[in-house]
Amino acid sequence: MNDLDVFARLLAPEGQALLAELRDHDPADELAAATRLRREHPAALVSAALGQARLRQRAVAKFGADARRMYFTPNGVEQSTRATVADHRAARFAALGVRTLADLCCGIGGDALALARAGIRVLAVDRDPLACAAARANAEALGLAELIEVRCADVTEVDTAGFDAVFVDPARRGKTPARGAGRGASGRGGSGRIFDPEAYEPPLSWAVEAARAAPCAALKIAPGVPHEALPADAETEWISDGGDVKEAVVWFGPGGPVRGGRRATLLPAGDSLLGAARPDPAGDEADRAPVGPVGDWLYEPDGAVIRAHLVADVAEQLDGRLIDPTIAYITADRLTATPYATAYALTDVLPFNVKKLKALLRERGVGIAVIKKRGSAVEPEELRKKLKLGGGRTSCTIFLTRVGGAPAMLLGRPAAEVAEGPVTPGR
Repeated sequence: MNDLDVFARLLAPEGQALLAELRDHDPADELAAATRLRREHPAALVSAALGQARLRQRAVAKFGADARRMYFTPNGVEQSTRATVADHRAARFAALGVRTLADLCCGIGGDALALARAGIRVLAVDRDPLACAAARANAEALGLAELIEVRCADVTEVDTAGFDAVFVDPARRGKTPARGAGRGASGRGGSGRIFDPEAYEPPLSWAVEAARAAPCAALKIAPGVPHEALPADAETEWISDGGDVKEAVVWFGPGGPVRGGRRATLLPAGDSLLGAARPDPAGDEADRAPVGPVGDWLYEPDGAVIRAHLVADVAEQLDGRLIDPTIAYITADRLTATPYATAYALTDVLPFNVKKLKALLRERGVGIAVIKKRGSAVEPEELRKKLKLGGGRTSCTIFLTRVGGAPAMLLGRPAAEVAEGPVTPGR
């Protein structure tokens, strides 16, 4: 019995009954559960149901309560877009007037579901038969089958003429091709992330040309893509969710995307910062930002802001400056509210010295330390072991970084905590 046959049996009444029984299954009891269930059900079906139960539990982090009704492949859980990010993208497509869209490399259908919920009719294409079966089952399970057509095909051979928009999510992992898989099979097995955009499946160059041929398009790419690899006639949006950078999206078309623009979008609030096109897309944003002495406040820009090379733009908004020309920390003399960076009230700026730091923390009764690093060779956990913090209740944030090219330690507290108690500068 192949994977597709087993998956089909999961959708049948016997499989559904097994999945219902395993809804709140504890993975620690899997061996006992498997032994018990195999007395009444085929071993292959029990294994598939247990595997699906595990995947659903993992997928809750991305899909919330919907995960309990959805169907996954191992790579589908790993590579699917987080629902909050997919919803944001679908809303942007809808705002551009998109009503029909071809979703190429759809995987288990995470983006297709968000698009359909935004009222967009979707053709979802992938060459992995198992991923397509999961995408169909997900559309049915969430009541969106009327808006989603799933097609098992090579995405490079699909005619997208007649659609308002195209969305391409190339596979970005090394692969051991599954039986029947090929280009456009985003549910394949993988051996690691791919960083060369031309090694995507399909390559970024093909996806860009497919996007340019469409009235409107978006390409999902890895957030670490080199800026020089980005097309100059498109806008690239870096998206973070809860402070973690999740992906970058290259947008083509009129009515919204800015040619050559770089955008940082922060979810769940949805704040979005757009930077204009630059003559040197590969250059560091620090080249345009002033550098100066450390002030009373330190700002840690969101990862999407850093990836989009918009640190200088945020520094300008804050009337701030960089602490070092190569470090993405902003400093200022007064506190200014911004969604694009986390503010800290600084108490100390010191040359790096573990012995002095340990004595200072002991003197102040610091027992809780958050250690951050940027531009330092010191590993936070190694430093934590050397500090041997006591049981004090005082907290402190320690930044291991460089100031004016020299290793430094900056100590402070988040601005949100400052309102709850005084901060006594040690400088």
